[in-house]
Amino acid sequence: MYELWYWPGIHGRGEFPRLALEAGKIPYRDMAREAGEDGYRALSKNLDKVRDDPPFAPPYLITEDGLVIGQSANILLYLGEEYGLAPLDPAGRLWINQCQLTIADIVTEAHDTHHPVSLDAYYEDQKPEAKRRAEDFRANRIPKFLGWFERILAERGDWLSGKAWSYADLSLFHLVEGLNFAFPKRMATVSGDVPKVIKLHDAVANLPELRDYLSSARRLPFSDGIFRYYPELDGD
Repeated sequence: MYELWYWPGIHGRGEFPRLALEAGKIPYRDMAREAGEDGYRALSKNLDKVRDDPPFAPPYLITEDGLVIGQSANILLYLGEEYGLAPLDPAGRLWINQCQLTIADIVTEAHDTHHPVSLDAYYEDQKPEAKRRAEDFRANRIPKFLGWFERILAERGDWLSGKAWSYADLSLFHLVEGLNFAFPKRMATVSGDVPKVIKLHDAVANLPELRDYLSSARRLPFSDGIFRYYPELDGD
């Protein structure tokens, strides 16, 4: 039984390993969520207690023997090797990790559209800068990143590994979900240029391994996490 630690109430970066745990049918406890109203306090206390190889921030995973694994991509690299959620050969494992790290890059850029100046300041305190950052993100970065994945799928087939779904496919699904929420107008325009990415998104949404989770209350709605919807930041 693994312990997954992440801030309760939001998807955030914790959703990427959570999707892999759910799809892989890997037993785990979502510790801060289980703590209910005390979730934030429980996470802060646990983070303070981790002394050996401490993570900078959540998400982090604790194994049964006490190994602490921080960073979403690092957690997924571990789960992929342990539970066959990535190719078995070294080149294939590194390739899927590369895809995951690329997803992490655009996730950071998506977050920075609404917090381009300071993470500690409110969005309302940096709205002019956010508008400018979002314009570039919509016009240039979304098409560039999704276009890269589109080319990969055109060469490899239905999945990023070419053979079967991996944790990176689950993460690409969540990326598209987040972009659809935060930038619905722009994604309606861009989607026509990346049909294979959209096909992968729809295939993951219909995976039998994820059906129960995606239709349950455990799959939180988007709110104030990485992907946020501000109408003034969206556009065709």
